[in-house]
Amino acid sequence: MTETFATIDVNTFRAQAREWIRANLEPRSANQNDDHHDLTTEDISVARRLQRKLFDAGFAGITYPAAYGGRDLTAAHEQAFNEEAADFLTPNFGAAGIVTFGPIGRSLIAHATPEFLRRRMPRLLSGEELWCQFYSEPEAGSDLAGVRTRATRDGDQWILNGSKIWSSGAHLADWAMCLARTDWDVPKHRGLTWFALPTDTKGVTVRQIKQINGNAEFCEEFLDDVVVTDADLIGEVNRGWTVTQTMLVHERATAEHGRLVIEPRDLAPDLVALARRVGRLTDPLVRQAIARAHTNDFAQFHLGRAMADRLRAQAEPDHAVAAYPKLAVGTYKPVRARLALEIGGSATIAFDDGSAIARQPMLDYLECRVQSIAAGTNEMQRNGIGERILGLPREPSFDTTKPFNDVLRQSREWSGKVN
Repeated sequence: MTETFATIDVNTFRAQAREWIRANLEPRSANQNDDHHDLTTEDISVARRLQRKLFDAGFAGITYPAAYGGRDLTAAHEQAFNEEAADFLTPNFGAAGIVTFGPIGRSLIAHATPEFLRRRMPRLLSGEELWCQFYSEPEAGSDLAGVRTRATRDGDQWILNGSKIWSSGAHLADWAMCLARTDWDVPKHRGLTWFALPTDTKGVTVRQIKQINGNAEFCEEFLDDVVVTDADLIGEVNRGWTVTQTMLVHERATAEHGRLVIEPRDLAPDLVALARRVGRLTDPLVRQAIARAHTNDFAQFHLGRAMADRLRAQAEPDHAVAAYPKLAVGTYKPVRARLALEIGGSATIAFDDGSAIARQPMLDYLECRVQSIAAGTNEMQRNGIGERILGLPREPSFDTTKPFNDVLRQSREWSGKVN
């Protein structure tokens, strides 16, 4: 490591970051935003080059271990960099980047072997390898422990068969973390195992799913006799639920789910600009709507920061704590999207200007329920908070102690009649 990569105090790091950013990154223009949708392979290539530039300068993986390509610095250092880079163009990998540098990277650090991490993490942090989650299935979403993708031992190999869905950015990813069932004769949480595999492996088919807003960043995958080895295991065989809980913590606490990386000090700038564009900046109802949105933004930021601090202080982060910021964004993102439509009126649904700024309010409205469902519904977050934080009784469950094979058999035989 060079002297640049030594541990330094936050203020010194901020000054170094500011100097490097101004010398190496392009300023963001007023009409540019970080649109995560419809990125092309050319867009990803540009982002990879920029991410490599950050990595070589020591500004990628700031809080990741230095042994695997990071800086071993604190969340305060990362926050300082984000604040200094807010007005500059940074790598945009869309949903694939959010997943790669958030829940995937953190879960690998927590559960992969040192050998695996030495091979893969520097490539991940430098942008050479983007990752995605082969996670949910058509019959296993909020009840993630009910996955049916099968991993069968074959000598020193495993054969994977099944299907996955709602994999963000999988069509742009190079690698995937895949959750599969390796034991069907134990309760559903005990027979799960995680595997790493390249997305272009023989037997893997990735298809994009068209969404309500016209984009297609979600994907579905089909695994037909996909071969992996013990070297591809993430965590222990049949102990995959432990890895899953780690991933849920980081997935629910990630910035994509509403934990803003920059404190919202200015008064809801996007809504102020919208009100100015439609000539309603002095309308008292509009001003009240902007104030409400700003209050929610500010509260969400500090809730996310407080919960992140609490998670970092725990030896084993509790996914129920991460449920707080996830529930907040699932609750308030629809509110904020509706406020934008109330402010902009017809201008938000019919406009001549095809710029991202003009269409953003309608896109936000069309997508506003996504975070009420993705990574666990609002109801699942409330259950977790109620049971694990508040100590309320658990909801009745008939299948958590039965062998999963029996659960499936009984579900097929169930007639719907109550004796």
